[in-house]
Amino acid sequence: MNKSLLVAFLLCMQAVAMFSQTLIVHDQDTDQPLAGASVYTENAKKPVLTDEKGHADLSQLVGSSRIFIASEGYQLLETSYFKLEESGFRVGLIATAFKLETVVMSASRWDQDASRFSQSVQSITRRDVHLQNPQSAADLLGLSGKVFIQKSQQGGGSPMIRGFGTNRLLYTVDGVRMNTAIFRAGNIQNVISLDPFAMDKTEVLFGPSSVMYGSDAIGAVMSFKTLSPNYSEDGQVKPSGQAVFRYSTANQEKTGHFDVQMGGKRWAMLSSISANEFEDLKMGSHGPQSYLRPFYVVRQDSLDVVVSNPDPRVQRPSAYSQMNLMQKLKLLLHPSLELRYDFHYSETSDYGRYDRHLRTQSGLPRYGRWDYGPQIWMMNHLSLEHKQPNKGYDRLMVHLAHQKFGESRVDRGFNEPLQNTRKEQVDAWSFNADFIKSMGSRHIFQYGMEAVLNKVQSTGQILDLTTGQITGGPSRYPQADWFSAGAYLHENWAISDKINLNTGLRVCINGLDARFDTAYYPIPFTQSRNRNNALTGSLGATFRPSPSFLIQVNLSSAYRAPNVDDVGKVFDSSPGNVVVPNPDLNAERALCAEVGVAKTIADRLKVSANLYHTVLNDIMVLRDFNLGGEDSLVYDGALSRIQAIQNGGTGRVWGAEGSLELQLAPHLYLQTQANWMSGDETQTDGTVANLRHVTPWYGSTRLTYLTNSFSIQVYALYSGGLANEDLPVDELDPTLYATNPDGNPYAPGWYTFNFKSTVTVTEALRISAGIENLLDVRYRPLRSGICAPGRNFILSLRTVF
Repeated sequence: MNKSLLVAFLLCMQAVAMFSQTLIVHDQDTDQPLAGASVYTENAKKPVLTDEKGHADLSQLVGSSRIFIASEGYQLLETSYFKLEESGFRVGLIATAFKLETVVMSASRWDQDASRFSQSVQSITRRDVHLQNPQSAADLLGLSGKVFIQKSQQGGGSPMIRGFGTNRLLYTVDGVRMNTAIFRAGNIQNVISLDPFAMDKTEVLFGPSSVMYGSDAIGAVMSFKTLSPNYSEDGQVKPSGQAVFRYSTANQEKTGHFDVQMGGKRWAMLSSISANEFEDLKMGSHGPQSYLRPFYVVRQDSLDVVVSNPDPRVQRPSAYSQMNLMQKLKLLLHPSLELRYDFHYSETSDYGRYDRHLRTQSGLPRYGRWDYGPQIWMMNHLSLEHKQPNKGYDRLMVHLAHQKFGESRVDRGFNEPLQNTRKEQVDAWSFNADFIKSMGSRHIFQYGMEAVLNKVQSTGQILDLTTGQITGGPSRYPQADWFSAGAYLHENWAISDKINLNTGLRVCINGLDARFDTAYYPIPFTQSRNRNNALTGSLGATFRPSPSFLIQVNLSSAYRAPNVDDVGKVFDSSPGNVVVPNPDLNAERALCAEVGVAKTIADRLKVSANLYHTVLNDIMVLRDFNLGGEDSLVYDGALSRIQAIQNGGTGRVWGAEGSLELQLAPHLYLQTQANWMSGDETQTDGTVANLRHVTPWYGSTRLTYLTNSFSIQVYALYSGGLANEDLPVDELDPTLYATNPDGNPYAPGWYTFNFKSTVTVTEALRISAGIENLLDVRYRPLRSGICAPGRNFILSLRTVF
């Protein structure tokens, strides 16, 4: 009897031991599971790898005194079985500032090993966001060091990448195209509709990507992946989440964020809310005097009054507020079938377009009011994922989404009685079906189809402030439908263990039907029908001579079909000019060649460089135009020269990017990123001009110290300038630039020194603090209408539960 009890006891102990030998590996900062991490001992013939839930079986390592846990992009952890047992077999790895390479990427629609992908990609993780504390999604993109951000007002942020901006760049949110038919050639601020506190990961895929995404993906694709709820492994519903408060001094920012998630074995949900309030932004003390704001306009007793600014460094009006909501639900219908529903909503307050308030006329302000109305974005997104290998695919993802975009503009001349309001609403429907199929271990096929429809509604009205009477007025756009349909095929072929080949093709049809109102302007047509077909392709290869050396070569084509903003817009682009519709536009087409190399040395140093050259044919540019035989018309009471978007000649952009990452000592890392580019535009008459979104050289240098509970970073941001003769001819607006000794506009170079730190006080509380622009430099990033913040103290509190 005693012997039987002893045997039973030993069996129970073995069962307990076996149960406890499942290790869970996660990110120390984000608590996300780490798949593919290696768990091994010095004498192990083969490491144990964690699965997609971060689980690893330790049954072969019981009692080991030295166990190593490694994952690319994370510090190597040395521990023992006893220590793991004490921790409950749960361990967090610390992300490093030095990353050998990106392990997976989603910007190509599917997570995959980036070493097999021939295009350059940059990832921004939640750990980067926690340390840097970006104020907006535009500032979040700037963390990459490869994205230049322009702002016309504080409520803005227009990325410029490799000489392209606005509607030549593509945004996706959880796999859904965000670009609409009214994304303009001028600077846009739609990216601020995204909540940086709700981001899980952001990736920038550089170069043309029309094979995967169709129109607009010429310069880059910016892929935003938001937070996702997790299922409960044991079936118990345990709420978890975080609360964040952030304050900064340059604009008296007050930001609050809260998210909570919970789940069972077959369901999970997440709720998120963020609220921001920003006062007028204060610029730095040391810089061009022409940037100062000596006066501003207020409305008093039915009159516009010029008021002396008590602090010329405060940029009035630039204050605004914003709210973001997100709700997600996941249902596991079957072990291989998952249904997801996402809801996003973002709304800003009214906010002044600061650069327009700087304009003067006859010694007085040009405008008594120039505001953007609330910017609204709402998305309902339903997706279905099927993961069960069959003859047609290994995985299938279907996206069905409806987005609603709302924006408006309110302007009135100084002490003019008539106030113009133009409102736009876009309903955007999209359908995507994407498939991935592996053929053996060497061939991965991706294929799919897409259909997009945008319906644009644009209205105008005029308010007489004297009488209060409201009448109809000219709209900014025609009433229009813009659509796109396409299909693609992409193959990743591992020719050998060292060489991968990427090839792809896409066929696409784009169309636009517009209806014009001729009651307010002498437009000689009432309807426009525009059709463009496109065949794009890509051919790339990766060559890895050794595990520490990577070479990428890529040749790809892309296109941008005319949208409603190109074909049908009416607005004042600059003083004395008015833009009118042009229904005869054709698509512009790009061809890009790129070579990239990356080399790691002794797991402590990584150097990388990329060279690229893009040619853009039939480029759409803003130039003088005749409308019904006339070269000018009266717009908002002023005789203005007529201009229109037209197909010009050829645009070229060429440039280089380089980076260095060095581990100086345990926990201490140095990173440097530099970007240089040049570009021009050759018109059909042979005239050569500077291309609009080409930036001067810019870069960053960061020194980072990382430990389990503490991180600190000292860094510099810098940019070259542009002389007057290097500015594009269609952007010589003096309100955007400083003035040189000859009285002509130019863009000065600038640099800032900055400091950020994060301290983990307890497992539940983290404090972040920093100082931006330590030397209080007064500067404007290129083509920005508003100056960047001066010296800015930032404090953030984050609590998790």
